[in-house]
Amino acid sequence: MAFQGSLAELNLPDIIQLISVSGKSGVFHLVDGPHQGQIYLHEGKIVHAQLDDTAGEEAVYALAIWSQGDFRFENGVATEQRTISKSNTNLLMEAARRLDEWRVLSKKIPSTDMVPEFVVQEHREGQINLNTSEWLILSKIDGKRSVKQMAGASGLSVFDVAKVLYGLVATGLIRLRDQGPVAPPAAGARPAAPANPELIGKLERMREICNSTLGPVGESVVSKHYLKAKADLEHGSGFEAIQEAITQIARASSILKGPETRDTLLEQLKAVR
Repeated sequence: MAFQGSLAELNLPDIIQLISVSGKSGVFHLVDGPHQGQIYLHEGKIVHAQLDDTAGEEAVYALAIWSQGDFRFENGVATEQRTISKSNTNLLMEAARRLDEWRVLSKKIPSTDMVPEFVVQEHREGQINLNTSEWLILSKIDGKRSVKQMAGASGLSVFDVAKVLYGLVATGLIRLRDQGPVAPPAAGARPAAPANPELIGKLERMREICNSTLGPVGESVVSKHYLKAKADLEHGSGFEAIQEAITQIARASSILKGPETRDTLLEQLKAVR
């Protein structure tokens, strides 16, 4: 049976770890829209990775922060290229570190498809001191390039560009917008109602049950869908936000720990429905 699924359900470092411990050789195919990546393993060790024009360790790190897309492991496929010498442990630890850092960056940069643009503040006072990297990134802002496109134009990784942009957004020098035109709010539209305390309580209970059942291997998956559901509730969604989180976590638990664990989890989660 092919090992495949969605990166929205499982983080890449966890996926690679599952395959590498078995000592298998083959290739991970990863696809997110027009972007395609490959990670090759030889007897469980990562030996080569490619993402668009990036190869080696940086390709692994760039793929590790994908929050969407699909993966598929093709067993027995080999490559003569050897662009990675780090051990799996060191490589995946760095990938996991960047993934954790990306979760912070994504609070101000939700998508690398967003377009940075300058903020004009008429009453700004004081001198603005920027380093070389910040000046480089500012020079690539034209109101049309996305974060991904700016990375290509500057010769830096998307991760490095996002780190610089995070600081520039935090200081109010720039902001990010979607690539398409943003529709103005409807006349007389009311702000979203505050999150229902009862639903927040159910969501917290869901997280406790999932973490207890899945253990450390499932923590990153549970956290990801918990945070999304919480954000949805804070913007006025109902119980369907929690139900979607349960569905996604259950799907991932089947891959991580098997159908029996998934069924046990779903049975326990009846307490929050």
